[in-house]
Amino acid sequence: MGKFFENLGLVLVVGVVLAVLIAVFPDSGYRPPTGDLLNGILQWVHVFFGITWIGLLYYFNFVQIPTMPKVPAELKPGVSKYIAPSALFYFRWGAAFTVLTGLLLAWSYGELREAMELQPSARLIGIGMWLALIMAFNVWFVIWPNQKKALGIVAADDAAKAKAARTAMIFSRTNTLLSIPMLLAMTNAH
Repeated sequence: MGKFFENLGLVLVVGVVLAVLIAVFPDSGYRPPTGDLLNGILQWVHVFFGITWIGLLYYFNFVQIPTMPKVPAELKPGVSKYIAPSALFYFRWGAAFTVLTGLLLAWSYGELREAMELQPSARLIGIGMWLALIMAFNVWFVIWPNQKKALGIVAADDAAKAKAARTAMIFSRTNTLLSIPMLLAMTNAH
């Protein structure tokens, strides 16, 4: 049993298989929002990527940023060279796939244009989508480029690293702020 749980890939595959079995089991109670199984799977994948993205956003803001000043200097490279780059990989791609699957989901519901234009029929989901787009932009075009400098992934002097770390933190906190109304809009729209 220990060998099974030591293999993350296998755990994920078995988790997906169990979820699919629940979805197709006739008496499970699973009902995709539109009655279409493929649409239900798309919504499920969207939520999975969203949890990955926002979970890491909250990890950075609730755990890593506040804890790093307390970490002894000799231990900080363990975070900055190993943990943070790995977490930022899943953070970036969680953001990208959340947005992609969210746009596909809105399209599948037939409300993409209405949502993007904030028309009354899809205004709430549209607000959530715009907030998520702003947040994803921040991830890819502000946070990640600055984190690469701050973590030494790209060359930068100490002053540039400090400035980049602060910029990344401010935009990460901006995303934390925006995530709260975004989650309200997303969970109440459908």
